[in-house]
Amino acid sequence: MINPTYFTEEARVVAAVAAARRCADRQYSDLIDDEGHQYVDLVMEGGGVLGIALVGYTYVLEKAGIRFLGIGGTSAGSINAVMLAALGKPADEKCDELVRKLANMPIASFIDGDSDARNFTDAALKKAGMAKLLWKALQVMDNLDDDLGLHPGDEFLKWLTEALESAGVRTTRDLQKRLADVPASLRARSGIRGGAALSAEDRQGRLAMVAADVTTETKVEFPRMAHLYWDSPDDINPACYARASMSIPFFFHPYRVSGCPQNTQAQWRNAGYCGALPQEVLFMDGGIMSNFPINLFHEPYRVPLAPTFGVKIGADRMVPTRIEKPAQLLSAIFDAARHTLDEDFIAQNPDYRQLVEMIDTADHNWLDFTMKDVDKQDLFARGAQAAARFLDKFDWTDYKKTREGIAAAFRMSDHAKARAGHAAAVPGE
Repeated sequence: MINPTYFTEEARVVAAVAAARRCADRQYSDLIDDEGHQYVDLVMEGGGVLGIALVGYTYVLEKAGIRFLGIGGTSAGSINAVMLAALGKPADEKCDELVRKLANMPIASFIDGDSDARNFTDAALKKAGMAKLLWKALQVMDNLDDDLGLHPGDEFLKWLTEALESAGVRTTRDLQKRLADVPASLRARSGIRGGAALSAEDRQGRLAMVAADVTTETKVEFPRMAHLYWDSPDDINPACYARASMSIPFFFHPYRVSGCPQNTQAQWRNAGYCGALPQEVLFMDGGIMSNFPINLFHEPYRVPLAPTFGVKIGADRMVPTRIEKPAQLLSAIFDAARHTLDEDFIAQNPDYRQLVEMIDTADHNWLDFTMKDVDKQDLFARGAQAAARFLDKFDWTDYKKTREGIAAAFRMSDHAKARAGHAAAVPGE
């Protein structure tokens, strides 16, 4: 068991918190409360055990008085998101408790397959020779054939279920109630949007966890789309959503949901699926469709009251990938698939580059579930440093000016389309 101070009192973390607190008087959002907190939306990228860095990132943001209203992510990002949503009300500082959970998180136990699966995983992570790796691979063919993955993921689901229950969250209903418990004093800054009262949507905490339904080829946001898969979605434990989101292909068993509702044709059509309704679905890691779903809370037609901060983990695509071996090709294909959709969104909305920070996770392996404590500490500190760096450079006033121009362009474009449509419908006018 690690003392939480092993993370929070590390020299780089202490320096990052001090730097962040020096930024606390700066404006980062137009949603505030009487305690001086500023509210933002936050989207976190997936990345296996590298998600430890996300805890360091959010820890420092909270120490600067930032609070999270909309929280979203994929895989590791979704795990951090549901914990932030569950461990307290939106106004609460929750990362001290989250660090305690991290300090006692038995990540090695999440590798919960049989001995053959564990041996193959160990050989792969240690980059064993080809002969040994092939031998170990032959021994796990039955795992892949029978279960479509090496490790059940049951130990992770058990741990997260207990962690949420200890915070008083056992069902989606519990979680939604907690998200809705915003301060009565939550408001827009004076003079913003003409002093109009906040809408119900503006005052509502939101959680969005992305998973991939490979049965219907649907990008799923939980809990918003849970009604497609369960008859009583409000009774579902939110840990199930995280388990679906983190189902790394072939590493973990897909997450299965059986007995799906058969009266949801209209809702499925809204989700883009018009075929026969599934009786059972398999969920895989949301990263295969959207590893960094930065568009979750996007508002194109107006300047948002709160920005959507985004945090990525790992090395950004700065140099071409060297591909010489089949394993490298497979890795490159997977990376391209999980990054392209999100990068396309940022390319089309370049203002988001002002909102996104990258955590440099060095050479830490995203699948190293046997990671040493000193490596966990390093990841946490790297996340903390990235947060302090982001707070120092982000300019909310400048960002709003950018968004004002974009929102005006969207409105003008729609107006022009409407005029063109009217002219086509009435040629003589």
